[in-house]
Amino acid sequence: MQNSFISLFFSVKTFLFGILLVSLSLLASCGGSEGYRNVEGMVWNTLYHVSYRGPAALADSLPAVFQRVGGSLSVFEESSVVSRVNASDSVEVDSPFIAVYNKSREINRLSHGMFDPTVSPLVSAWGFGPGHRPTADTLAIDSIMRFVGIAKTRLDGHRIIKDDPRIQFNFSAIAKGYGCDQAGEMFLRNGVTDFLVEVGGEIVARGKNPRGGDWAVSIDRPVDAGDSVVHSSQCVIRLRDAAVATSGNYRNHHRSGSGKFGHTISPVTGRPVQTDVLSATVIAPTCMEADALATACMAGGSHLAKEMCFIRRTPILLVLSDTTVWMSESFKALVME
Repeated sequence: MQNSFISLFFSVKTFLFGILLVSLSLLASCGGSEGYRNVEGMVWNTLYHVSYRGPAALADSLPAVFQRVGGSLSVFEESSVVSRVNASDSVEVDSPFIAVYNKSREINRLSHGMFDPTVSPLVSAWGFGPGHRPTADTLAIDSIMRFVGIAKTRLDGHRIIKDDPRIQFNFSAIAKGYGCDQAGEMFLRNGVTDFLVEVGGEIVARGKNPRGGDWAVSIDRPVDAGDSVVHSSQCVIRLRDAAVATSGNYRNHHRSGSGKFGHTISPVTGRPVQTDVLSATVIAPTCMEADALATACMAGGSHLAKEMCFIRRTPILLVLSDTTVWMSESFKALVME
């Protein structure tokens, strides 16, 4: 097994990075398609867009769904479950935390450890966590490495046990996808089967769009434009009863005297790492899984990305550092001409 296969990586996706949604229903006015409603707002420092065919009152349920997810998983909320877990060595957790924790363990095993949400102290040390900037003091990497690793934690009923109380979680690479799934579950519980939920680029789509066909989603092409955000479409895919997520470094980085470094952190070295993958897009049954897999593909490099998605039979698109675009056959089948 190649060394890269057993390395630990983690990529915390920026809230402003993602897929540019071009669903035809969202281009229409709110009253332009019979029975469909379009809703947008702000959550977790990013925009969300929702299109669904159902009662208007359900739009009021979306903030409550997102609030519950954030109240459990947001490291930016001091009273959240994850913040309380990070501050103690044994804390009772709720169902959102358990869901993303179990999925994280699953993807951690699948990726040979390359997906690991306990790198939160390293993320903060490099200036990507809440309220932190990289300094000589915070970059005491060797000492931080002693309390990094999801294998040093376990779930005992509804309580998280940590081998070291300093172990911290950052679920930013999976929580947004989970939030999309929860919004979708809310619609399904209320009998709504045609909808699309997009939060900061992570998307879950079910049923049909207002024109009776599959939902159309444009995948962002990686564009490094310095500190500005430039959107360019790589391709447009058909999406129905599935979710899609993208991960990449090119829009979330810091600059230092020695140059620019991205937000993919290796818990083996404790430092930012570059692979041959510039961005990775994954389609999966749930947005939580697509979110986590996209991060693992991005962090692990193209060889592992192809291996993981072959095992899961998951459609993927990789944009490599030499600008080469690689798509699995299952992904190609979804690309619209």
